[in-house]
Amino acid sequence: MRLEEKLEHTESPVRRSQPCLHDTHQANGKPRANGKAEVCEQQEANGKGDGLRKCLNLYTWQEIQRHNKETDQWLVIDRKVYNVTDWAGKHPGGRRVLNHYAGEDATDAFRAMHLHLSTVRLYLQPLLIGELSPEEPSQEKNKNPQLVEDFRELRKTLETMNMFSANLGFFFLHLAQILVLEVLAWLILRHFGSGWTVTILISFLLTVSQAQSSFLQHDIGHNSMFKKSKWNHLMHKFVMCHLKGLSADWWNYRHFQHHVKPNIYPKDPDIDVGPLFLIGDTQPVKYGKKKIKYIDYEKQHLYFYMVALPLLMPVYFNLQSMQVMYLRKYWADIAWVSSFYIRYFITFGPFYGIFGTVLLIYLVKFMESPWIAYVTQMSHIPMKISRDENHDWLSTQIVATCNIEQSFFNDWFTGHLNFQIEHHLFPTMPRHNYHKVAPLVKSLCAKHGLQYINKPILKAFGDIVRSLKKSAALWMEAYYE
Repeated sequence: MRLEEKLEHTESPVRRSQPCLHDTHQANGKPRANGKAEVCEQQEANGKGDGLRKCLNLYTWQEIQRHNKETDQWLVIDRKVYNVTDWAGKHPGGRRVLNHYAGEDATDAFRAMHLHLSTVRLYLQPLLIGELSPEEPSQEKNKNPQLVEDFRELRKTLETMNMFSANLGFFFLHLAQILVLEVLAWLILRHFGSGWTVTILISFLLTVSQAQSSFLQHDIGHNSMFKKSKWNHLMHKFVMCHLKGLSADWWNYRHFQHHVKPNIYPKDPDIDVGPLFLIGDTQPVKYGKKKIKYIDYEKQHLYFYMVALPLLMPVYFNLQSMQVMYLRKYWADIAWVSSFYIRYFITFGPFYGIFGTVLLIYLVKFMESPWIAYVTQMSHIPMKISRDENHDWLSTQIVATCNIEQSFFNDWFTGHLNFQIEHHLFPTMPRHNYHKVAPLVKSLCAKHGLQYINKPILKAFGDIVRSLKKSAALWMEAYYE
């Protein structure tokens, strides 16, 4: 269940509060020596102005940055300091998402990943322990405050333009496309029988249905379809679990980590592909200097075609989804995913039998795999991959993503993930608005000297292999020196 949905069924944990500064400063107006001047919050109890006063502290960035461990996590959001250590295990987006921003300013990540900010802030209130000292900047000192401010102004502009409002007709049209393909495959099989030609045809139709389901569940998983989170949550279960046979919660916890820290070791699970592949500039050198050679990495750009493309969906994602559902006891997802297999056995079992239906399921996943592998990797693998340097939100996303040229086919084939830059900057934005905001994002990047990459789709496919070949060369140089 998503955080916003939980809150819709939970009373607000706090009353409205008015912060007031106690007389805890020195005569010169500066905080006391440890940078922890007290701030008190007067809370209304039962609607009355008397009573409750919660004493907080003023903190420096130096103090906050020390709380960056899994057992000690502080975040800064809009200059407020929150201790999320105990809450991390309950976070609907997963513990690791919070840990990735421990000791840092998480304001823009918080705004980007949550659709209903006012509701989520109520849940944050009990975790509030203080705020930044008045003389401290709103972000860490290594960040460009003008760039941060310009990006936040852009977001406000887009909110004013209603760019975060979804066109339900657009998404239901895509859902109808998926359902029509599923029904058409069954009607063809029923009318023409289960010969080889028919099997190939229905496999193709089901492959298109599965790929488009991947893109649709991606939209819904980001809360970009319905205004009410509970409807996004329910529809995500239907599309991801019932139509695709994969765990929605597994996808959420994995994918949200990718969004908050894309292409960053070891925080982005999407680049955790070792020891099968070595990617980026640092990992190959590290393996090479340590004389690590699990596989002949010189040929990784070749076995990418034989391993990654055909096996990403039917083996890696499928097995990982099942493993996570079982170990974390996602009972709701297990029930929904079971309905996927039951539906296939009821629909196709009379024609192929149990064993033949299982083969059909994995044939479709096998055929879908290269499609999804190319679309998901073409905008990230060729880009910068590094350790966390704690850059601002815009810079973090722009160096790790690139766009693919727009066309009707590219939009459909990629599920609008050809606008990967805009999607990463504004994950909750409906995809039909990406092309409208792209010129504004490009203009902002030009203003601050950030490279906005937009390439042809075939070049993007080739860049995956070229980047693997480049990483292999770095490994060879370090290994054989």
